[in-house]
Amino acid sequence: MQVTTNIQDINPPKSKKRNWIYAKKPSGKLYNYRQWFGYSLLLFLFAAPFIKIKGEPFLMFNIIERKFSIFGNLFYPQDLHIFVFGMLIAMVCIVLFTVVYGRVWCGWACPQTIFMELIFRKIEYWIEGDWTQQKKLNAAENSFEKNKKKIFKHTIFLIISFFISNIFLSYIIGADALIKIITDPLDAHIAGLISISVFTLVFYAVFSYIREIVCIAICPYGRLQSVLLDDQSTVVAYDHFRGEPRGKQRKDDHKERGDCVDCNLCVQVCPTGIDIRKGLQMECVSCTACIDACDGVMKKIGKPSRLIGFYAMGEIEHKDDFKKNNVRAIAYSIVLAVLMGVFGYMIFSRTQVGATLLRAKGSTYQLREDHTISNLYSLELINKSGKEMPFTLESEDHKLTLQLVNKINKLNKDGSAKLSFFLIINSKDVEHYKSNVRINIMSEGKKIETLKTTFIAPPGM
Repeated sequence: MQVTTNIQDINPPKSKKRNWIYAKKPSGKLYNYRQWFGYSLLLFLFAAPFIKIKGEPFLMFNIIERKFSIFGNLFYPQDLHIFVFGMLIAMVCIVLFTVVYGRVWCGWACPQTIFMELIFRKIEYWIEGDWTQQKKLNAAENSFEKNKKKIFKHTIFLIISFFISNIFLSYIIGADALIKIITDPLDAHIAGLISISVFTLVFYAVFSYIREIVCIAICPYGRLQSVLLDDQSTVVAYDHFRGEPRGKQRKDDHKERGDCVDCNLCVQVCPTGIDIRKGLQMECVSCTACIDACDGVMKKIGKPSRLIGFYAMGEIEHKDDFKKNNVRAIAYSIVLAVLMGVFGYMIFSRTQVGATLLRAKGSTYQLREDHTISNLYSLELINKSGKEMPFTLESEDHKLTLQLVNKINKLNKDGSAKLSFFLIINSKDVEHYKSNVRINIMSEGKKIETLKTTFIAPPGM
């Protein structure tokens, strides 16, 4: 399947000005569904940093302190394998979802599209009117009325961009830290204010000027589309066999025409400015605005809906002998389900404490005057339980006695501790030069972690 693209629109000649896209205000059943879905995602995005489970944020990605919270479970650098596995699932999910359902993610769930179409574009419609009014306003000479609308619009854009920047900051440092920054004196967080200001300007530039260029030229996901799709992938497509030859429908016109009346509404509502009738194009984000626009026209002229709709490309090109192969979709779904199941198990079966047990550097065994042999170990513990944790250390081998060097018997919430201890054995009980031993970390009578190490001692002494 060929994915077409207008190269001139992506890489225009230096002498050619950008062709600004004025998107007509969309409406229709699918648009309503997209609004409900999009605003639900926005509500989740804005609320997630402030929701707490067992005192921890529902979602937090604190890169600065290398601390992450997912579903209220804290993750530290020691849990990097879980985080990497989660990122792998996200990538596989997007790729496999695209293979089966095309670029629906871009049109329905991508933050860029949701912010642009459900917030910034709506504000633009409210202040400047629909696409024709916006076009006239921009073409008009400077006047008080024009400048008033432009200043008002861009002021709101800046305020919303500042708000979005703070929400994203709350995902990094946590909602409590954000609230503290807001309530503290301004000069106490100059570096943070500068960072927020930079991100505000970036968001403002993206949603006020760059806009669809993000989807067309910047985002690498759109470029992957041509590689991932085939004739079994479901995409937004125009049924050219039914629609062509296009033209106005007249009662006194005896020419055979297709159902497309060439009204251009599908082009006018497109947020990336493409004509879906030219075939599948890389710029299409599957927002379904063209489907709603075309269905409205078909209803008026008494024709069946879905001249533009969700189709597998092979379904249009080989309508008579096309067979939808669901095996791939089922197989990919099973793979995703398995990966997500493993990820869920890794999250919820994770131990409450992170521990690193090492033999003391440069030491082997020590012979004592009381005919015992000792090995020295260093242990680092990190509390991941979200609460204060009392603990004790025990050796599974009853022949070994554990003796703490620096006695620590509790971990503060989100705290860590470094301690050293000896493992001691009577020389007559030594059977092998190197033995595997297990150290249990106990808390309130429960074993929460088992650590493995080795004990070195010469036998027969």
